[in-house]
Amino acid sequence: MKRFNQKPMEKVSVKMIETKEPVYFIDEKEVKELVKKSNPTKKVGDINIPELEKRLNNLPGVDSANVYLNLNGNLNLNIKQRVPAFRLNKNGEDFYVDEKGIEFPISTNYSFPCMLVTGNVKKTEYVSLAELISKINKDEFSRKYFIGISKTNNDYNLLTSEGNFKVEIGDLENIDLKVKGFKAFVNKYLVYQSPEKYRKVSLKYDNQIVTTLNPDYEENDSIISVGKKELAKLPVIAEKKEKAEKKTSVATISAKQKNVVKKAKKNTAAEGKSEKKAAITPKKSETKKKATVKVE
Repeated sequence: MKRFNQKPMEKVSVKMIETKEPVYFIDEKEVKELVKKSNPTKKVGDINIPELEKRLNNLPGVDSANVYLNLNGNLNLNIKQRVPAFRLNKNGEDFYVDEKGIEFPISTNYSFPCMLVTGNVKKTEYVSLAELISKINKDEFSRKYFIGISKTNNDYNLLTSEGNFKVEIGDLENIDLKVKGFKAFVNKYLVYQSPEKYRKVSLKYDNQIVTTLNPDYEENDSIISVGKKELAKLPVIAEKKEKAEKKTSVATISAKQKNVVKKAKKNTAAEGKSEKKAAITPKKSETKKKATVKVE
């Protein structure tokens, strides 16, 4: 390729590799501008291809870059851009995360439509979270219902498009089973009720769905009132139970005391009889000692 060393860099071919979803964080014009800056002499022989590749790969929105000269001495650049898996709002900052779990900044020129995630998500959870969102995007039912994800403490919640309730999934394990459980809940129960009825639907527990009513929903007033009345009874019930236990305890002690008294009386009576018997019984006569004869 030495024969092209003095050749002017006339043609620069930039190819944006197709991704699963179209992205526009960087365009052909920006790439060519970067090439010009990296080669002020505009001669093919002065292009530092490894350095140019490195600079392109360091661009936030670039996933990979391949730079080479073809047999005609023309410069070719193949650029693959990053595709955000989700947008994360964490500690007051916004940035994208791709399916590999790599963070990259928000662009001032272009905004990619993706699911918003909020909360203190750990970097070690990025890939699992990206997989969850990918499953949501591929499933028509989930895509319809879930519009965002939040993390509170250690629990993840799916935010819904219908009603104000959230779907608590806990950790990112057994996602397929949890989503399947929510589908069953929607198809068997929620379709016949207003989505405003619930504040939370929890799927974090194994083989069960726990719902929390929305206190601001008018039809829930009577249910919540009954619940509060039942809760109000608990201290009274506890007090009655405590009194009953005390009575039982006192009764037990009294019964024990009676038994002790009975035994004492019985023992006293037995002792009295024994004494009388001893008084009536005559004394046995003492045996007289025989005289001893001394023979001298």
